[in-house]
Amino acid sequence: MLTNPHSKTSATLTPGARLRKALDDNPILPIVGTINAYSAILAQRAGHQAIYIAGGGLATHSYGLPDLALTTMTEVLVDVRRITDACDLPLMVDVDTGFGAMFNIARLVKGLIKDGAAALHIEDQVTMKRCGHRPNKGLVSTQEMLDRIKSCVDARNDPSFFIVARTDALATEGLQASIDRACAYAEAGADMIFAEACTELAQYQAFAKALNRPHSLLANVTEFSLTPSFSQDELVQAGVSAALYPLSAARAMAHAATSVYEAILRDKSQKNVLDIMQTRVELYEALNYDAYEARYDKLFAGQSAAGQQ
Repeated sequence: MLTNPHSKTSATLTPGARLRKALDDNPILPIVGTINAYSAILAQRAGHQAIYIAGGGLATHSYGLPDLALTTMTEVLVDVRRITDACDLPLMVDVDTGFGAMFNIARLVKGLIKDGAAALHIEDQVTMKRCGHRPNKGLVSTQEMLDRIKSCVDARNDPSFFIVARTDALATEGLQASIDRACAYAEAGADMIFAEACTELAQYQAFAKALNRPHSLLANVTEFSLTPSFSQDELVQAGVSAALYPLSAARAMAHAATSVYEAILRDKSQKNVLDIMQTRVELYEALNYDAYEARYDKLFAGQSAAGQQ
C-alpha cells in the first residue's frame, strides 16, 4: 500500500498519544482546520503537527449548510474517515453538542476512536446550537454538560483519546460563570477547556489561572469573529496551550474559487488567475502521484514481458 511520503509520526503511538506528544513538544500547538482529505495532506506537507475538522466547515463545505447543527453523527464520521485514511496527523473533531444523549455520545466516541480521530470537543450549547460567534446562544445547565463529558469519558476505550470541553458561557453568563463551568468540566474528566469567543487576553489568563494544570486551555483564533487575531506569543503569555485556526485555509480557498469563477465569466479565460492556482506539478507532488504511476508501469511491464514469452 502506498503511503503519504511526508508522514513523520510514529506508528507505535495512538492518535490521541500523538496529540498529547505534540502538546508536550510545543509551547503552544497550532491546530489547523482541514475541510477534506486533500487539505489535510497539504497541512502535513506544510509542517503542521495537528489538524481539525470544524462542524461549521463540514456543514458548509460538504453539505452547503449553515453552522446550525444540521449535520448528523454519520456525516461527521464519514468525513473523519476520509481525512484519517489520507493523513496520520492527530485529528481533533468538532462534535457540536454530541448528537444526542448519553448513548448517542458513547456511540460517537467509540466511532471516532475506531475511525482514527485523536480528540473531540463537545460544547455546552443547547441542541439547536449556533455558531460560537453569533448572538442569542442558548446553554444547557452545568449538570447537563457534565453528563455529556462523563458520557465521553466512560465511552473512551483508548485512554489517550483527548476530550476537550467547550464553553460558550462567556457571551451569556459572564467571565466568572464561564470559569466556574470550565473548572467543573475539567473536574468531570475533560482534558482541556475550549473557551469560546474570548475578546481579551486577560480572559484567557483568568481561565488558565483557575484551571491551573498543563495543557488546560485552547483558544479559537478564528477570523472575522469576536476574538481578535492574537499572536501565538501573546496566547502563550496568557496561559493558552493550543491555538485553533478552524477555517483559515477554507476561507482562503473559497475566496480564491470565487475569484476564478468570476474571472472566467469576465475575461472569457482563466489565464488572468493562474497565479492563484496550485500547479499540476504541485498537485502531483502532494499526492505522491509518481509513485502510484510507477506501480502501474511496473505492473504493465511485467504483463508485457509475460505476453512476449
